[in-house]
Amino acid sequence: MDHLDLSTTPGVALAAIIAIVTSSVLYYLKKADAELPLASHDIVDLRIYPIKSCRGVQVQSAALLKTGLDLDRNWMFVSAGKRDFLTIRDEPRMTLIRTRVDFASDTLVITIEGNKGWELSIPAHPTTEWLEANTTLRTGVIWGQKTDGWEYPATMTQAISEFLSVETRLLYKGPSPRVLRGCGAPDRLGRTEATKFADMMPVLVASLASLTELNGRLRSGGEHAVDIERFRPNIIISGHEPWAEDNWKTLRIREAENGGDGDDQREKKAVELDVVSRCLRCQVPNVDPDTADKNPRQPWDELVKYRRIDEGLKFKPSFGMLCVPRAELVVTVGQKLDVMQTTDSHFFINPMK
Repeated sequence: MDHLDLSTTPGVALAAIIAIVTSSVLYYLKKADAELPLASHDIVDLRIYPIKSCRGVQVQSAALLKTGLDLDRNWMFVSAGKRDFLTIRDEPRMTLIRTRVDFASDTLVITIEGNKGWELSIPAHPTTEWLEANTTLRTGVIWGQKTDGWEYPATMTQAISEFLSVETRLLYKGPSPRVLRGCGAPDRLGRTEATKFADMMPVLVASLASLTELNGRLRSGGEHAVDIERFRPNIIISGHEPWAEDNWKTLRIREAENGGDGDDQREKKAVELDVVSRCLRCQVPNVDPDTADKNPRQPWDELVKYRRIDEGLKFKPSFGMLCVPRAELVVTVGQKLDVMQTTDSHFFINPMK
């Protein structure tokens, strides 16, 4: 390539230099602009539900795995006969089965509200060796889909069977991946991902701004406000505008600006999540998680009035967004959740069929 002779062609050389500089600046500005969020929210709460449909645990931080938050829905109860999963939908008293995690001993502790004489402690992260020595690999059914699970001895959970008045077994998710279906199916997501015993997708994100708007409607109608726990989300953000989450497409979770080791020069860690669908609700939020009492109308009736917004399943109202992580990261209260892309094309595809 010939070199420019600045002494003989200064105008041409200057124009070439300006063009190169302008092109470089525009490239980096475009790249930087693409990384800027459309909106940014504070993560104000994190919740895990170790046993499906039982009471969950608030945590300050948790490992965000590709299958969901660590320990979230890793266990479920099934009926001993049909092997079908048990949920609050049919048995509200399941919310009185409490869980807590002793992180010092890496133990999951299970209790029953009102039964002070019973407590079960099991490893929170059981090794394969422990499972093979203490459980049996069997099959359970969740939304008509067979999946494997390590079954604990009936003697360990007899108190649960007596409490629910049905012979139950406790399963820990087995080694076979439970590949996502519906909006998270490989042909739609573009990759194959799995979850444990969550209904549909690995992560549910909810906004307090939307809850506040809903509670305003409930109070104006003479009803009691409801807590976010009714919706059993994993990641809770403060939110700015109610229901702005309806059109999320891609999210990014990044460390708070003042978080970490105090070194402002270090690279902030981040992970992106695909928002695959709105979370369309059943009547589980009608159940008071503290008492297991089920309100015959609210908040279902109020939500049905104005939150049936998804053409994919028009008769169910939406609250929260279902997400699939692209990578793994430790998530902490106080970190930022950025909205990177939005869409007008959400269409719920039922993964439970």
